[in-house]
Amino acid sequence: MTLKYNGAHIYFESKGKGDALVLLHGFTESSAIWHAFTENLSKKFRVITIDLPGHGESENIGSVHPMEVMADLVKAVMDEITIEQAVLVGHSMGGYVALAFAKKYPGHTKGLGLFHSSSLADNEEARENREKAIEVIKNDHKDFLFKFIPDLFAPENRSRFKADIEQLVETAKSMSPRALIAAMEGMKIRSSTLDVLINATFPVMFIAGQKDTRVPFENIWVQMALTEVAYSLILKNVGHMAYLEARDKTLGFVRSFVAACYGEG
Repeated sequence: MTLKYNGAHIYFESKGKGDALVLLHGFTESSAIWHAFTENLSKKFRVITIDLPGHGESENIGSVHPMEVMADLVKAVMDEITIEQAVLVGHSMGGYVALAFAKKYPGHTKGLGLFHSSSLADNEEARENREKAIEVIKNDHKDFLFKFIPDLFAPENRSRFKADIEQLVETAKSMSPRALIAAMEGMKIRSSTLDVLINATFPVMFIAGQKDTRVPFENIWVQMALTEVAYSLILKNVGHMAYLEARDKTLGFVRSFVAACYGEG
């Protein structure tokens, strides 16, 4: 299905019936990363997946894709298919979008899942690294992807998931440099959303990998302590890609979390 949003065509899918779950992918990914999750979870829940702007089959909506604008897009999709409340689970950048949604639309948020994601804004070093990455993308975005995506996995997992890495790179190669930069710029300027965790009236889920170089799991402990109702899964020998590196564990954990959010746990 497609939705016209800010003059752009946005692709999304809805599968299953029942209480709603929105799954949001990360930077350079698409809604296709959730295929195994959707097949399983749609047996119990209504699962909505969205290609965020510039990713997958969705078009760009500008030169910068702020998290708040993408959160508005998620709300527009929910309105389009008449969903009042949903649990939102986001991987990496998708988690930033989910946090922005929960901040702007707390009454429409039944639960919040941070899948290798964080409520912290970029520090100065992280912003500088994004600036460097943007320059690399401008010069050769395909070379950037060949280096960026394998590094998301724990070193010992890269050979085992070689085929998955190649598929992720192939998918990302279809993105334009403009789309990659728009997402990177949006992440660079995002604000802290620690207040979302502090004020959350809904459960919050944290999934972290002990070998995640993008979102250090040590940071997650601090954020968990701020949340009144927190569910956490810390994984050994896992990097930033637990939906592949530890699929069965994370799928089961997400399923239990969503059920608990709707009072079924």
